Amino acid sequence: MRPGDGPGGGRGGAEYERAVGAIAAGLRGAGPAEAPGRLCAVAVDLLPVDGASASLRGDSMPLQIAASGGRAARLAQLQATLGDGPCHHVLRTGAPVLARDLEDGSCADRWPVFTQQALGSGVRAVYALPLGSTAVCVGTLDLYRASPGSLTAHQLHVALLVAGVMTVALTDLPYDARDAGDGWLSGLAADHDRVHQAVGMIMAQLGVGADEALARLRGDAFAHGLTVLEAALDVVARRRRFDTP
Repeated sequence: MRPGDGPGGGRGGAEYERAVGAIAAGLRGAGPAEAPGRLCAVAVDLLPVDGASASLRGDSMPLQIAASGGRAARLAQLQATLGDGPCHHVLRTGAPVLARDLEDGSCADRWPVFTQQALGSGVRAVYALPLGSTAVCVGTLDLYRASPGSLTAHQLHVALLVAGVMTVALTDLPYDARDAGDGWLSGLAADHDRVHQAVGMIMAQLGVGADEALARLRGDAFAHGLTVLEAALDVVARRRRFDTP
């Protein structure tokens, strides 16, 4: 997806130009590590939403890279821990999910635990957008709103514009930013490796396959109020085993 693609057209309109200017101002002087967080903040400023988070696709779970605040970060981590929620649907299909009211029964049917937890956190609507395209979805931009409601065509266009700019910022990272030992992407890779290591240890402890081991890790994390990464670190540090009561 290129910046400006998507419904709503109107590239020459005053509101579109304002959005472009706000995005440019938000990114001014930002390095690669800062761009996703800056764009999450810009999304909250431009749109009728209360929080935003961005996650990259991972082999076993999405990896949160930025959030506009604590609640948005927790909801992103919750989706990763549960293996369920709007962002997972986007990662599977590459299509946006626009859940205008989580109290609607269809949302509870699709994501029962996530919906319950999100409502408990004061979130009534979630809009999850792909980073990339239907063919190649590299992650998601998730927008959270405390009141129910839909995005207008213009607002959706702005949200897709922010997602498109974030996609470009991520995919155009220079190789030294991707591979630097102290870079944020290296930190994400290390987190991902810890989850894989924990899954391998659970497989050995229980004699189960990778999917079952990951499901056990996720269930244990949720039961103890942890993120899946926190639970994985406990397993890797041998503070938690799955073959003992």
